[in-house]
Amino acid sequence: MRNGTVTTFILLGLTDDPHLQVPIFIFLFFTYLLSITGNLTIIVLTFVDPHLKTPMYFFLRNFSFLEISFTSACIPRYLYNIATGDKVITYDACVIQVFFTDLCAVTEFYLLAAMSYDRYVAICKPLHYVTIMSHRVCRILIICCWMAGLCILTPPLSLGLNLVFCDSNKIDHFGCDAFPLVKISCSDTWFMEQTVIICAVITLNVTLTCVVLSYSYIIKTILRFPSVQQRKKAFSTCSSHMIVVSITYGTCIFIYMNPTAKEEVTTNKVVSLLISSVSPTLNPFIYTLRNNQVKEAFKNTIKRIASLSVK
Repeated sequence: MRNGTVTTFILLGLTDDPHLQVPIFIFLFFTYLLSITGNLTIIVLTFVDPHLKTPMYFFLRNFSFLEISFTSACIPRYLYNIATGDKVITYDACVIQVFFTDLCAVTEFYLLAAMSYDRYVAICKPLHYVTIMSHRVCRILIICCWMAGLCILTPPLSLGLNLVFCDSNKIDHFGCDAFPLVKISCSDTWFMEQTVIICAVITLNVTLTCVVLSYSYIIKTILRFPSVQQRKKAFSTCSSHMIVVSITYGTCIFIYMNPTAKEEVTTNKVVSLLISSVSPTLNPFIYTLRNNQVKEAFKNTIKRIASLSVK
């Protein structure tokens, strides 16, 4: 985003109705607190509890870190804008926000694919699970997820840095985002728009293919289990991840694959809010409330803290 005559942007937010500002602030503040608390709890539990030292929880810890980073890149800024009435964001701050929100979002897709592969190995190749999903392999997969996110983000970001803004500096969104910025640029944005869509399609297709293939083999394997109890346990292990995958892919496919969504600004903003605020809040509860190991680890940790405070 090359600096023309515009040095700052004005974030218009979700709505200009003054009666809705307080309810929106309260809603976002509490969902943000719940998101940070829930994801931090998962991170702490996977560090301190010896039963949660498996690759599955290693990936879950990294996923929680990504969720914290993603929601923290945009929600606190919007809360500040509502609380102070100051809707101005500098050019540099806008670029930084675009970079971190998009990097975390793209990396999250690759991490979900890696988590699907982990579940595939655990259920389809249980005897070789420890060998295949070693600590070294898990670390390499995490690094690859971040590198893939960075590689996918680099082309559109490089093009975005060359955009010129000269007529308007009002962004019709609650945060700096690719499509609202493209809309107010006075440059020819066709090539950049196509690049953004191509990068989004590549990410969604590559990661979704990995997820679908993994779960196809998982379902085939589970259906061959002789015991109903075994099948229930196996499905229970994967159910949390499948719910999170459905929410994440569903909302993003709506934004990038639905042509009208780019024009329907209000719809786009609401869906973006679901991704950046509601989804990171729900994910810790989906993983904890449906996972007995995590619930047990949480209870044990609370007991240890209580016993230490008594002493």
